[in-house]
Amino acid sequence: MRLSKRLPEDLSDSPFFSQLSKLKRSVQGYTDLTVSSPLRTGQAFDLDAVLPQTLKKFSTWNPDACGWEEARKAVSKYYADRGGNFDAEDIQLTASTSEAYSILFKTLCNPGDSILTPLPGYPLLDSLAALEFLKTAPYFTELDSGNWKLDSNSLYAFPPNTKILLIVSPNNPTGHVLSKKEWAETVEFASREDLAIVVDEVFSDFIYDGSERPWNWDSKDVPVFFLGGFSKSVGSPQLKLGWIAYRAGRLGNALKPALEYVADAYLSVASSAFSLAAPMLEKSLAYEMAIEERIRKNLEILRKRFPSTDVMPNVQGGWYAALHFEDADDEELTLRLLEKAKVLVQPGFFFDFDEDGWIVVSLLSENETFAAAVERLYLEVAE
Repeated sequence: MRLSKRLPEDLSDSPFFSQLSKLKRSVQGYTDLTVSSPLRTGQAFDLDAVLPQTLKKFSTWNPDACGWEEARKAVSKYYADRGGNFDAEDIQLTASTSEAYSILFKTLCNPGDSILTPLPGYPLLDSLAALEFLKTAPYFTELDSGNWKLDSNSLYAFPPNTKILLIVSPNNPTGHVLSKKEWAETVEFASREDLAIVVDEVFSDFIYDGSERPWNWDSKDVPVFFLGGFSKSVGSPQLKLGWIAYRAGRLGNALKPALEYVADAYLSVASSAFSLAAPMLEKSLAYEMAIEERIRKNLEILRKRFPSTDVMPNVQGGWYAALHFEDADDEELTLRLLEKAKVLVQPGFFFDFDEDGWIVVSLLSENETFAAAVERLYLEVAE
């Protein structure tokens, strides 16, 4: 018997990651600038403030394919508080953003179909697609005077049987936020080619340049799905609640029962997560302000030490910043920074940057810790 063809043939670590793991065990007292959750940086959501009013509901069993109505209404209010307009009936609750992808891939695609994914971008998207027997094809963002922008021409290299255009805004790891002009280009493309648009906007509560979110922009006849969740909005990935807020477009009334049919096969969201939706999202704006304050200060620290946009392009949103060091090898640089500067970063190849010398740092660390790590990083790369 053999394992499923959904899986990679080789599940072992690459030589680089084996070397990195060995080095992490040997280097004492390094600063981890790859952290992806406030749970690890001292800014966990205060659950004591919301648990007493929800504990009695943890024992409730109320199976609903689209999720508890009170929780969907809480997500609807979450959008309304930020200028969005989604009725509770336009929201599908999931156990995570990853599960949201899985539900959409099952609903919209057949095995062998393709989805368009952005590069640079987070590699999990390729894995999620492969687990559904789907193929991924890239389109690109590129640098222009220190700012990331969509290469709209790259959209037109899409393969046959493409069903979904996937947008990540703010992008992980570049921090690029899709502009209204770029949105219009992608909608025009998706409408003409009969594609759906999926917008992964888990970082969209953290936008630093005033860019708008595309909820109320014209999407013509295109089905559009916006993905969010607890992992970023309230910094609580362990509670496992995500959502899809959607505009059905040309799919019309056929879409809702199709999504519910897939979700009903799993009913994966726990009663505890449903129960916590309203009280936690009610406090989400205040929580996000505290996270954003720390990130803004860390961006200032990073920009002060690396003022050139050739090294540090503009970060419009998200929790990460990408730095580029010309003539460097990102694998060698990542290992050297850990060993010599005691700073752990992510190498650019992990996100499929189109040239060498990129590293990615998280902006979540406490400001003094972050500043000290950036100083050590700077001294090492300046030598």
